[in-house]
Amino acid sequence: MLISENLNINEKGHLTIGGCDAVELANHYGTPLYVMDENFIRNALREYKKSIDENYENGGMVAYASKACCFKEIHRIVMQEGCGIDVVSGGELYTAMQVGFPAERIYFHGNNKTESELRMALEYNVGRIVVDNLTELYLLSEISTSLGKKASIYLRITPGIEAHTHDFVKTGQIDSKFGITLENGDAIKAAKIAANLDGISLKGLHCHIGSQIFDEQPFILAAEVMLGFMEQVRRETGITLTELNLGGGFGIRYTNDDCPKEYSEYMRLVSGALKKKAAELNLPVPFIVIEPGRSIVAPAGITLYTVGNVKDIPGIRSYVSIDGGMPDNPRYALYKSRYTALIANKANQPANCKYTIAGRCCESGDLIQEDAMLQQCQRGDIMAVLATGAYNYSMSSNYNRLPRPAIVMVNNGKSRVVVKAETYEDLLRNDI
Repeated sequence: MLISENLNINEKGHLTIGGCDAVELANHYGTPLYVMDENFIRNALREYKKSIDENYENGGMVAYASKACCFKEIHRIVMQEGCGIDVVSGGELYTAMQVGFPAERIYFHGNNKTESELRMALEYNVGRIVVDNLTELYLLSEISTSLGKKASIYLRITPGIEAHTHDFVKTGQIDSKFGITLENGDAIKAAKIAANLDGISLKGLHCHIGSQIFDEQPFILAAEVMLGFMEQVRRETGITLTELNLGGGFGIRYTNDDCPKEYSEYMRLVSGALKKKAAELNLPVPFIVIEPGRSIVAPAGITLYTVGNVKDIPGIRSYVSIDGGMPDNPRYALYKSRYTALIANKANQPANCKYTIAGRCCESGDLIQEDAMLQQCQRGDIMAVLATGAYNYSMSSNYNRLPRPAIVMVNNGKSRVVVKAETYEDLLRNDI
């Protein structure tokens, strides 16, 4: 039932996270409430860094995928741990710069960056701009030349590899809105153009094959395919690329049915295959960038709710309604994403009652989970949904004019607010 090592049950029978009693957190800060464990985040970043250092003699960078969860304190933590970040919008880039994040450790992604975002990235001197298509390549050349700058870029390549994951989060196959297709010759065409464009410095390549992947084989195949393309670039342009960004997508445990590998095992297996392929092609082992997001913050977070109505429809199902829902966690409505939930004030009791967890919105699809096994529920209980640190706050909305919850960071039994809860006044801030 407790799917992460930062969770426990105390002598009161309550769920704890990072040494803090979840029920006390709910009572003190109110619900809904996002809670994140700082030590878990720091340890995950350190483990990834260690795996890079141990497996790649030419070095590498762990670039936290800030789309997973983006706010100032996360960027401060990543910066303090010596890692980089990837951003996919002007807003994410602006957030990073407001905490003084080193621009040279920023990787700017996106399949349709605006002219103002590209200009912003160049003015901030971000480390690498990941170019997604030829239209963007030409636009970036125009902007960088006008500014008297040279943009250091990666080309995002779709390597034609389908990961075994949800259709909406598969990005490496040929039919994708992301990247420049390898199989039809577009990729080598783009590399040749980039090699000769004013204001452009082609430094390396990028690929990302999907999310929530448990099998190392797609990562290995992607690395081999990308090295093969790097050899083709060298052969046809004379440029030896020395940087390779393999993206992220490492799976995590949402339920006890999920069996993710240790980060170090992914790195060992992929690096071994990559070094072998580089030797075969007489290429230098590239500087490796990886972009974990979910695996750093998802297990570090839980969301706390207060139970309201419990509705039993005999012979059909039982609903338990909470004071949040799809505005603070839209992933079940989008993907039917599986979660583990429990009643935090009854965490030591058997989870032997089946419920559908319903949100409070005026929407039939506003569900968090169906057929979830929980402790017996009653009004006033505190429900915890686990592994919600990624793609919950970052995808949250104000549907039905519900304010977004606060984010509380816990650390060795202490807690602090890092993102304030929205108020009704906040909802009206931009109304005229």
